[in-house]
Amino acid sequence: MRLLLVDDDPGLRALLRATLDAVDVEVEDVEDAPSALAAIRRVRPDAIVLDVNLPGMDGLAFSRQLKRDRSTKDIPIVILSGSDGGTSEAALEAGADSFLRKPFSPLELLAIVERLAGGLHGIPFRAERKREPQEQLLLYARDLRHLLEIERGQRHLVESAYHETVAALATALETKDTGTRAHSQRVQRYALELTRAIDPKLIDDPSTEYGFLLHDVGKIGIPDGILLKPGPLTGAERRRMETHTVLGEQMLGGVAFFRGEGLRVVRSHHERWDGGGYPDRIGGTEIPLGARIFAVADALDAMTSDRPYRKAMSWAAARREILGESRRQFDPDVVESFVLQERSLRAIRREFADVAA
Repeated sequence: MRLLLVDDDPGLRALLRATLDAVDVEVEDVEDAPSALAAIRRVRPDAIVLDVNLPGMDGLAFSRQLKRDRSTKDIPIVILSGSDGGTSEAALEAGADSFLRKPFSPLELLAIVERLAGGLHGIPFRAERKREPQEQLLLYARDLRHLLEIERGQRHLVESAYHETVAALATALETKDTGTRAHSQRVQRYALELTRAIDPKLIDDPSTEYGFLLHDVGKIGIPDGILLKPGPLTGAERRRMETHTVLGEQMLGGVAFFRGEGLRVVRSHHERWDGGGYPDRIGGTEIPLGARIFAVADALDAMTSDRPYRKAMSWAAARREILGESRRQFDPDVVESFVLQERSLRAIRREFADVAA
């Protein structure tokens, strides 16, 4: 079926085009009456959907024109109207075959268009007659499939938008914290590699991956004089630096998408197995698993990267330090997994080095 959509709202046109394309309805969309006439001359549509408030000639006047023309009078027309637009009576007076008020469900429009176009060809889509239960079930199944396809597409768009926003925020942080270039991306990859080996179900929570990436987002609230200081911090400066975990949790806590393991990583990734960390001084398995995993990944990257106050350690030296801190700073099971996954972790490090070269 071929549908011509005439509406000056590009957002609505994009939504309906994406929705109807997903269910094999060919859609051509234009923004005004002259463009619609040109489209009709090129290829005759099976149905036309008109907005009332078109620029130039409005939808009601255009509908009357189409219904007066012998070549177009048999094309079914659906009039769309917002709360300040036309009425169903005005639409019928203008010759329209149906009227739909905004906002509406794309599937509601689809049902109307298919009924009108089907009736034109002698195969009504939803004729008002009693249907056999099996036939009705098939119709419901079709509508459910439509809904699922729409929901799946919208979810993908939302997830893509979240990912782009998170990546941009991580980049902004690295612009501020110039001593840790690409740290967020590297440590996220290390943590994901360890998580897959220790508890793959954690990755099913999408907040986990984003928590790994935005673990230090609270540093946006730390003054540059502390963040980039080339020498040791004073006691007061260190206490201020340590607030970044709570600041990060507060920044992300209002976003539903981040609630879960990812938010726990942001708050607790500086806790220690022996209870001497911050901000809550919890220890052992009281520390969320994602944070325990991330602590090893974070330390690995911190030790093997240049910082404003020191040069990077060798990988071998960092390895010895991590093993030596098992049961003190780090969860011994995570340290064991680090040893088992070391080849993969080193490959990640080489990958980032090649990109930077």
